[in-house]
Amino acid sequence: MFSINQLVFKDIINVSKLEIESDKIYCLFGESGSGKSTLLKMFNSMLTPDQGKITYKGESIADLDPVSLRKEVVMLGQDPVVFEGTVRHNLLIGLQFSGEKDVEDQVLIDLLRELHLTKDLDEEADKLSGGEQQRLAFGRVLLMNAEVYLMDEPTSALDENTEIAIMDLFTKKVRDAGKTAIMVTHSKEVAEKYSDEIIYMNDILTEEGALS
Repeated sequence: MFSINQLVFKDIINVSKLEIESDKIYCLFGESGSGKSTLLKMFNSMLTPDQGKITYKGESIADLDPVSLRKEVVMLGQDPVVFEGTVRHNLLIGLQFSGEKDVEDQVLIDLLRELHLTKDLDEEADKLSGGEQQRLAFGRVLLMNAEVYLMDEPTSALDENTEIAIMDLFTKKVRDAGKTAIMVTHSKEVAEKYSDEIIYMNDILTEEGALS
């Protein structure tokens, strides 16, 4: 699905070769400063490499329209994006970006329940706590039905029990739908429990790449 060749970005990333297959869950694992988040952002053109090439489904990402790419390759960052408006609006806006039809309120209510988020759809999203906003953003991404999910420490604001519940939900939905996920984590436990393959940053970076 993704292929990386001779990728260089500043003095942070220097990867000779990396292959990401479809229908699998990957974890980019490494210590802080090892380039995990930087590499993740290159899979949907949030960052552009200085040298080298990334292909997606056989086409160079550099030749693809970034907006169209991001409809298929969706990112959820550490700091959740919350839009002005209600919980309902924040869930549906992802569908609108993807060009998908809105869903009924009951679908949203059921999703919130799965996310352990007991909030009314008409509640203002900016009133939610950090952990609640992270779960809301998680729900928005799940509704988008993307081909690839890029997840950068997606449960960083959650307690352990909620993290387990959300990760169980997310990975089940990804596998049931035959999708692909690339997650960034510094937690060995999360990487081992939820991924099909762990990509150790120290293994893929050359001497010129970031090492921690």
